[in-house]
Formats: sequence, structure tokens, C-alpha cells
Amino acid sequence: MGELLTFESLIALLTLASLEIVLGIDNVVFIAILTAKLDPAVQKKAQRVGLLLAMVMRILLLLAISWIMSLQEDLFTLFGAGFSGKDLILLAGGLFLIGKATFEIHHKLEVPDPHDINAKARAISSFGAAIAQIVMIDLVFSLDSVITAVGMAKHIEIMIVAIVAAVGVMMAFAGAVSAFIDRHPTMKMLALSFLLLIGVMLTADGLGHHIERGYVYFAMGFSFVVELLNLRVRAARDHAAAARANAAP
Repeated sequence: MGELLTFESLIALLTLASLEIVLGIDNVVFIAILTAKLDPAVQKKAQRVGLLLAMVMRILLLLAISWIMSLQEDLFTLFGAGFSGKDLILLAGGLFLIGKATFEIHHKLEVPDPHDINAKARAISSFGAAIAQIVMIDLVFSLDSVITAVGMAKHIEIMIVAIVAAVGVMMAFAGAVSAFIDRHPTMKMLALSFLLLIGVMLTADGLGHHIERGYVYFAMGFSFVVELLNLRVRAARDHAAAARANAAP
């Protein structure tokens, strides 16, 4: 027990928790996109359930770490490339994200038929369907998260505490992220583009072509800052237009 309370363990805990939060950003964005179509009364519940499931799944995977490591052994070879269990999971998750993001982008760009009375009903996903999709993609996101935890910390207790702390932080901000994305249509489109990019990255990983996450996160962060500046410019322009309209005789 004493070796868990050392300065080295504390640094490992803080570093790992920070990394888990960064790695969980894409999970929060995905959950925000999925729950946006739910009834507002159950959106927060779905977000909490989704993040709790992510936490439970990551802890269970940590406890089954020997199985996780076995997923990195090749199961078969195709066209000279070996495919492991992890590769297949990343490939399936990446293709799912690409398909989901493409469908949602198409849905956002498509002009709704004003005479279609069932359009709203089709747009609202069921709570169960949203949770099922969250669980499926949580498995993909959890693999990288767990493998990162194993590579950074020596004690499973530290890994579990870091994951619980990271999910707690994400849970605290999930509602704000979801509301912000839902309030700004261009930001939602940007979030969907992020999911598409993450899907491509996971698919490439599954095919054996690793893309450094640092580059991807830098591109996402840069795009996010540019869009924030665009929002500020549009808000200032709208404010100036409103001021001119009020000042007009």
C-alpha cells in the first residue's frame, strides 16, 4: 500500500488522468452527437449512462489485461498483412464512425420536407438505440485508453483511480459540450468532421498504418480555435447590425 502513496505514483496518476481526459474528448463528442436527437428530458441521463458504461468497460478491460494483450497477436494474414483481434475491433469501430458521421452530415445538409409529418419522429432516436451505439464505440475507444494506462502506470489501482477521475471530469462537462454543439450548427458540423477524421484514423490503425494522434488532435484543436473565432466575428457582426437597426429612425 505504501508504494501507491509515493511521489512517483502521484505523478503517474496525474499524468494518466490528464491523458485519459484527452483520449476521452472524442468519446464525449460522440456521445453529444448521439444524444442530441433524444428528448431533452433524457439527454443528460443518456450522457451519464454512456460515460458510466465507458468507465465500467475500461475498468473491466484493465482487470482482463492479459486478454487485452492477447488481442495484439495476429489471428490471420491477408495480402501479406497480419490482423489481430485489436486490429479487427479498430477496423470495425473506424468504419462505424465513418458511416455514422457521413449519415449525420447528410442528415444535417438535407433540406427537410415541410409536408413530411414523420420527419421529426424519424429524427429522434430511441434511448436504447443511443445507448447501444455508445456501448459499441466505447469498446473501441476503451482499447487505446487501457493500453495507454498499462504503458504509463505500474499499479492497476492507479490506473483505475485515473480512469474514474477522468470520467468524473468528462461527466461534469458532457452537458456543457453537448449544449454548446447543439446551440451552434457549424460547431456540430465540425464535431461530425472530427468523428469522420477519428474514424479514418481508427480504420488506418486497423489496417496497420498508424497515424500519430498528436497530429490529429493538433488539426482538431486548430480547427476548433478557428471556428471559435468565426463565432466571435459573427456575434460581433450581428450585434452591430442590431445596434444599427435600433438606431435607425
